[in-house]
Amino acid sequence: MKPSGHIDKVMHRIGGEEVLKHRLRLKTTIMVVKQLALQGSSFRGHDESDDSLNPGNVLAWIGFAAKLNDQINSVVLRNAPGNAKYTSPSIQKEILGIIANRVRCKIREEIGDYCFSILVDEAVDEAGREQMSIILRYVTSSGIVSERFFALKSVGDTSAETLKQAICGVLSQYDLQIEKLRGQGYDGASNMSGQFNGVKALFLRDCPYAYFVHCFAHRLQLALITSAKLQLDLFPWQKLNFKSYGMKDGTSYSKR
Repeated sequence: MKPSGHIDKVMHRIGGEEVLKHRLRLKTTIMVVKQLALQGSSFRGHDESDDSLNPGNVLAWIGFAAKLNDQINSVVLRNAPGNAKYTSPSIQKEILGIIANRVRCKIREEIGDYCFSILVDEAVDEAGREQMSIILRYVTSSGIVSERFFALKSVGDTSAETLKQAICGVLSQYDLQIEKLRGQGYDGASNMSGQFNGVKALFLRDCPYAYFVHCFAHRLQLALITSAKLQLDLFPWQKLNFKSYGMKDGTSYSKR
């Protein structure tokens, strides 16, 4: 047998080629996920089978990249091994998690050793789970006021103690000290802005300089909801407009 034909060298050569294919396949998925996340686009499709006409944005964009590059086309989707396509929902979420962590680390670098404020709100998603969003507000070293979405945290309940522990857990993970908290912004719910047992009060016990301000966005929302409930008479020109377009009292009707 020739020296170049030894089994160990053949396996090493084949292994090296497979590694390059895996890297290109994974890199393609990472670039697609990164771009979709940047544009705020959806990922999944209703039908992600090979014969689907609309398999979702991730698979569609990987397919588009394959059409533009023969090298990519040779390693992705149908040309990829079934156990290493790197397109499953778990892979997409893992890539998103890595990107999100790098973004949070960048925000942490911007804050540096300066003080910061938090804006927090919670809501129930379609699965019935409580989701808490955390936003950081701070001044950069260049003197620019920045407001960044920082984290979305699932919580078991909406008690003040649970929410406070979840917030502290996220902040401590990135070495953001409570002693440097200088502002809190929540809605008017008692578990958030309660005078004695709300999240506001719990943080004030740890840091008396963390002043509370009722969230202005929530104030605007309350004002809009109240305004929408008011029944105001339409101006004459608005009534004329409705009649011109075949509408009666704001609703369409047809003439017989």
